[in-house]
Amino acid sequence: MIRVLIVDDHPIVQEGFKQILAETPDIKYVDVASSGNEAIKKIREGHYDVIVLDISLPDISGLDVLQLVKTEKPDIPVLVLSIYPEKIYGIQTLKAGASGYITKE
Repeated sequence: MIRVLIVDDHPIVQEGFKQILAETPDIKYVDVASSGNEAIKKIREGHYDVIVLDISLPDISGLDVLQLVKTEKPDIPVLVLSIYPEKIYGIQTLKAGASGYITKE
């Protein structure tokens, strides 16, 4: 079963992902973090199979969280989710170790 951490500071995005993932039989557990610091704490203390990570967070950048994940737990795939167009951050996040990049659009 797949354990997912959603890192986004917008409750509507968190709830939307939770609803979508709840309909997927292989998803066992969905957890959320509303800030970069909260995400780092959860990543260090918990076990996740996939992380969905927003770039814009209220305290530290999602890019910094991505760097930490790739340093401390490099086997966890990270899907970066952003309001920014792919041409701005897409290549940068993939080079930093993200498994994919999608826009909220």
